[in-house]
Amino acid sequence: MQGEIVKISSNLHYVSKDDQLYPCVLRGKFRKQHIIPRVGDYVVFDCEKKVIEEILPRKNSFDRPFVSNIDQAFIVTSVKEPDFSCFLLNRFLTLMELHNVDSIICITKEDLLTEDEKEKIEKVLSYYKKIGYPVVSNQELPKIKELLKGKTSVFTGQTGAGKSTLLNKLNKDWNLLTGEISKALGRGRHTTRNVELYPFLGGKVMDTPGFSALSFQGYSKEEIKNSFKEFQDITCPFKNCSHTKERECFVKKMVEEGVILESRYQSYLQFLKEIEGGKKC
Repeated sequence: MQGEIVKISSNLHYVSKDDQLYPCVLRGKFRKQHIIPRVGDYVVFDCEKKVIEEILPRKNSFDRPFVSNIDQAFIVTSVKEPDFSCFLLNRFLTLMELHNVDSIICITKEDLLTEDEKEKIEKVLSYYKKIGYPVVSNQELPKIKELLKGKTSVFTGQTGAGKSTLLNKLNKDWNLLTGEISKALGRGRHTTRNVELYPFLGGKVMDTPGFSALSFQGYSKEEIKNSFKEFQDITCPFKNCSHTKERECFVKKMVEEGVILESRYQSYLQFLKEIEGGKKC
């Protein structure tokens, strides 16, 4: 029988099949083969013995948190308290591109902005829309629900941006833990502890303690370059242009002209520096 792991607690793996949950253990071969199951894994299991026999091929997988088979990620991004960070947003977007996960930018706390601040943020967000990222406000619940239909979605982003609060608004029955912003530190506390997959609107929503593995170690320069959507349709005069030191590089020219957002390009250079220097985040 095939099912999906929707929760892992201690040595029990809760497998969902036809709206029923089966608390299963693993066969010994998984430990010997150093295979670690993830929430989101599709598995073959024995519903009578409650033993997982096989983990089916994954669409994608992450190590921290241990999750797999995600269709889309809502990058929950505060515009105030904590302040909006292009660099952190770009890091999450690149991480999802590298894992073949569609990204949706979800903005929170717009009511805390002054008119001037709102105008600046809107200009930045219009750029992300232009390069192909949907942008929604956490107040646009009907729009978010429409995007969730039939998809396996994860909510991630800044600590303290209001991920769990948003999930509770989408479905009050979830009653997920929420936290307050620490005024002394200017950031929020991680309040979500366990990973769990919830059925919702014909799809599934995953609540996690956040993606703590944000390093790009193990990826090539080419993969990092291809993860930036705005670079993909630009053909430089140089074959395999890295968009860094090459003269007459079209990408660099478009940055200078303001066509490509400066903060996006600086994030790209920083990510390359990290993989070249072996740095981790």
